[in-house]
Amino acid sequence: MASEVDYYAVLGVERTASADEIKRAYKKMAIKYHPDRNPGDKEAEEKFKQAAEAYDVLRDPDKRARYDQFGAAGLNGAGGFGGFGGGQGMSMDDIFSMFGDIFGGHGGFGGFGGFGGRSSQQRQYRGSDLRVKVKLSLQEIATGVTKKFKVRKDVTCPECHGTGCEGGHRPETCTTCHGSGYVMRTQRSMFGMVQTQAPCPTCHGEGTVIKDKCKKCNGDGVIAGEEIVEINIPAGVAEGMVVNVPGKGNAGKHAGVPGDIQVLVEEEAHPDFVRDENDLIHNLLLTVSQAALGDTVEVPTIDGKARVKIEPGTQPGKVLRLRGKGLPAVQGYGYGTGDIVINISVYIPENLSRDEKKAFEQMKDSDNLRPSSGIKETIFRKFRSYFE
Repeated sequence: MASEVDYYAVLGVERTASADEIKRAYKKMAIKYHPDRNPGDKEAEEKFKQAAEAYDVLRDPDKRARYDQFGAAGLNGAGGFGGFGGGQGMSMDDIFSMFGDIFGGHGGFGGFGGFGGRSSQQRQYRGSDLRVKVKLSLQEIATGVTKKFKVRKDVTCPECHGTGCEGGHRPETCTTCHGSGYVMRTQRSMFGMVQTQAPCPTCHGEGTVIKDKCKKCNGDGVIAGEEIVEINIPAGVAEGMVVNVPGKGNAGKHAGVPGDIQVLVEEEAHPDFVRDENDLIHNLLLTVSQAALGDTVEVPTIDGKARVKIEPGTQPGKVLRLRGKGLPAVQGYGYGTGDIVINISVYIPENLSRDEKKAFEQMKDSDNLRPSSGIKETIFRKFRSYFE
C-alpha cells in the first residue's frame, strides 16, 4: 500500500480505535467487498485486499506502533503481507488462511457461496507461539547478538513427517465435503430459505481424513520434542521489547503452519551507565580541585574508555556529550546513534586533615570563591527546571 494511503481511513476507524473496533471494522469491510458477493469486480477485490492489509498492520501492537510513529515506511516490510500498494504481492488464499478465523475459521461469510472451490477453505492448523526471555548486556545490545536456546516444543513427527498417516500413506479426500472442508446447510427462517456454511462434521474442516493413524503421534502429525533454536537479536533493543521469530514455535498438526517464538528482552544493569532511550548517562564525580583547576580524565564507553577535558571552573550539573558513542536505534524505531551524556558531580570531602582544614579556612573568606549573582541565577534555573 502506498505510503499516502491511511490504514485507519481504509477501515473507517479513528486512530484511537480499540483492537475490537478495528476487528469489527475489518469484518464489515471484508463482507462488503468479498469477491463472492462482488464477482468479477476488480475494484471490490482491491478494496478487499486493502482492508486485509490494513487489518494485518493495525491488529498487531508492534506493527501498529511503528506505523503510528513512522507511517508505512517505518514497517520496513513488516506489514502488508510483505508489500504495499493496495495489497500487491498477496493472494486471496493468503487472506483467507490468515484471517478466515474471524469469520468462523474457513473464510466463509454464511450464504455467500463456496468461493469457487478454493482449497484454501480447508482448515490448516497453526502451531501455538512460544515465549522465551533473554537477558542482554549493554555490549550485546550495542552490537546485536545471536543467542541459542534449547526449546521444548511440538515438533513434526519423524515417522509420518507430519501427515499423521501410518506406513507412508497420505490423507484421503473427505467424501462428505468432497475436500472443501465445509458443507452447505439450508434452513427455513422468517425470511425464507437461508443457506449457510459450516465446518464439515466428518473432517472438521480439513478436507481430508486419516484412515490409518500413525502410531507414534496418534495421527496428530506432531510429537513432544526439543530443538536448538538460533535467534538473532538486533542491535538497539530495549527492556520490554519483544523480538518475533517466525516459524520457530510449535509445529502445526497435520503438516500445518508452525507458530512463532516471541523473545522478551531484559537488560542487565550496568555499573557505569543509566540508559535513556539511545543515550547512555554517566555520572562523573570530580574532586574540588579538579573542578576548580581543570583536568583531563578518563570516562567509560561501551567498548573501552575515552579521555575528556574538564575546563577550569566547571560547575556541578554541567553536561558533556560524547556524540555517537551511545546505542544504535533498533531497526524500524528510529535513526542514528545516541550519545554518552556525562553529568558532572563534585565530591565534597567529609573528613579533612589538619593541613587541609587550614587551607580551606584560609580560602573561605576570599571573594573570588564566592558565587556571583549570575552563577546563582544559573544554578537556580537548573534547580527549578527539575520541578517543571
